[in-house]
Amino acid sequence: TAEALSRERVDGVEGYRVDEGLVWVDKGSLVVIGDIHGDLDSLVTILRLSSFLERVEGGEDLRLLFLGDYVDRGELSPEVLYLVCLLKLAYPGRVIMLRGNHEGPPDLPSFPHDYPYQLTRKYGQEGRELYKLSVELFELMYVAAISPGKYLFLHGGVPHNLSSTDELAKARKLHPQKRFLEEVLWNDPDDSISGVTPSPRGAGLLFGPDVSERALSAVGVKTLIRGHEPCLRGTYVAHKGLVITLFSRKGPPYGNQYAAFLEVSLEKPARSGYELDRKAKRF
Repeated sequence: TAEALSRERVDGVEGYRVDEGLVWVDKGSLVVIGDIHGDLDSLVTILRLSSFLERVEGGEDLRLLFLGDYVDRGELSPEVLYLVCLLKLAYPGRVIMLRGNHEGPPDLPSFPHDYPYQLTRKYGQEGRELYKLSVELFELMYVAAISPGKYLFLHGGVPHNLSSTDELAKARKLHPQKRFLEEVLWNDPDDSISGVTPSPRGAGLLFGPDVSERALSAVGVKTLIRGHEPCLRGTYVAHKGLVITLFSRKGPPYGNQYAAFLEVSLEKPARSGYELDRKAKRF
C-alpha cells in the first residue's frame, strides 16, 4: 500500500488529483468515514450499509474517504488497517486515506499508542517489522482532501493561520518548522472562544468560529468535515454550521450511543454542517 501511495504522488490516479499531501476531488460521491480506532465491526458495518463494494462494481462514481485514526484503542487495529489497505489496493482511485493523529509523526506521539504492542502480541518478532512498514505507510497518507468551492476534509482542524491550499499540500514537508501538520492532526473547534487557545490534549490548539471562517474562506470552501472527537450521536456541528465532526466507531472506551458516516455528493451544492448532520447515516 505504501508503494501504491508513492506511485500516486508521482503518476497520479484516476478519480482525483494529488498535490503532495493534498487530494483534490470534484466528481462523484464520497462515503466519509471518521475515526475507526481498531473497531473492525464498525468498519464492516459501514461497508455493508453503504453498499460500497456493490455500487463500485456496478460502475457508480463513488469513493471511500477516511479521515484517519485507523488504529489504537480497539483490539483489532491490525485487522482494520489491513482491510483498509486491501480496499486501497483493490480500488486505487476509489479509496482516499487521510492521516490521523494516531498515525502522526514520531515527534507528535499519541497516547495510548497500543497498536505496536498488538502487532507484537499477535505476530511476535514479525510484528516489529510490520510496525515499521505501518509507519512508512503513515508517512505517505494524505494530510487533507478538498472539493473546490464545497468541502475541506481532514482529521483534526484547520491551522489557525492557514492562508492557502499550498500550506496543506506541503504541511508534512514544512513540519516541524511550521505547525500546519500538528494543527491539522490535533486541533479541535470550540464555540466558546475567539481565536485560538492551547489544547488540553497537549498538542494542537482549540480554535474559534472566526478561525474557521477565515481558513475556509482562504481555501475557497464552505464546510469543514473532520473527525478526532467522540460524538454521542456519531456527529456534532460546531461554528454555526461551518464544521461537522464525524465519529465512526462504537464501544469502549467511548460512550457514544451511535457511530456515523456521511454520504456526500460532490455534484450538488455544498451543504452546511447542519444539513450534513441531518443526512448522516447512524448505526
